[in-house]
Amino acid sequence: MKKKQWILGLVVLVAITALVVWGRDRIHFDFGLFRAQLALADWRKIAIAFGCICLGYVFRSVRWAMLLRHIKKVGPLSLLGTQVIGFTAVALIGRIADPVRPYLVSKKTGLPLSNQIAVYIVERLFDGGSMALIFCSVILLAPAGALPHPEIIKKVCYGALATTIAGAVFLVAVRLAGGVVASLLEGALSAVSKGLGRAIGEKIRAFRTGLDTLRSFSDFGIALSLSLAMWVLITLAYLEITRAFVASPQLASLTLAKCVLLMASSMAASGFQLPIIGWFTQIGVVAAAMSAFFGVAAEPATACAATLLLVTFLSIVPVGLIWARFERVSLRKVAVESEEAEEELAVEEPAG
Repeated sequence: MKKKQWILGLVVLVAITALVVWGRDRIHFDFGLFRAQLALADWRKIAIAFGCICLGYVFRSVRWAMLLRHIKKVGPLSLLGTQVIGFTAVALIGRIADPVRPYLVSKKTGLPLSNQIAVYIVERLFDGGSMALIFCSVILLAPAGALPHPEIIKKVCYGALATTIAGAVFLVAVRLAGGVVASLLEGALSAVSKGLGRAIGEKIRAFRTGLDTLRSFSDFGIALSLSLAMWVLITLAYLEITRAFVASPQLASLTLAKCVLLMASSMAASGFQLPIIGWFTQIGVVAAAMSAFFGVAAEPATACAATLLLVTFLSIVPVGLIWARFERVSLRKVAVESEEAEEELAVEEPAG
């Protein structure tokens, strides 16, 4: 996995270098204007955005504790450190560090790692569903002419809604009859590969165990409410940051519909986060989206994209490093340990 990550990182680095060399004499970028955009920004709005992001981590801790309540009761804020340290690891090491959060929760609570990975999957499903609901609600209710290429965006929106509904149906099916669903898929896929069919079946059964965290419609409603509240805070943070760049008319007057479109672009760019290099690729993708969709000049678009990355993703790093110091957690060591534990678990499940 590490070797693949380094190869991918090297490919991305070469691509970025080639792009810089190609665009050096073709694209004019005024660094003075870039600095002026940052200096003229309304930092009160950026401070509000930072507060929203910090509160979002609290919601993450409360949600994870709620998902554990039928297995083991833990304080709603007792897992805040695992969330902060886990996202700090992702920011510094890349998406390869995603298993750090379930690994740290497992170590802290004494619960099996397999259970926490299942909780992590449930959490990510709620994240994806909540974001899709917010995105589609805002886009479909936007007035005519509020968005560029509305016909394409609405098709994407309908696709996201259909995917969310299909995911919810699959979630309910696995929760009510996980063994039957696993057996059906195992039988169907075994015609292609017996190993693949057996592995998928085991994964679904393990996922079914994780869904024991949702034992009633009340559990589902609480988890969904916490997820929606958290993503509303993140959306508000994006809106406050973009509108903070008052020297750019397009950004200062950005509508909510355009904001969620920008947010979707940012989330897509962060899906394959690489160490350090990924920061610059994300800034580039988001800045390009601002220029292409809203006609924002390169300098304010880059300044805004860099601020979005700093506040919504990297601002937790200093807190996470300090917290890890107090908890005596080495980010690099725990990232390696969590990856190895996940790989061992993947080998043990089919064998079991």
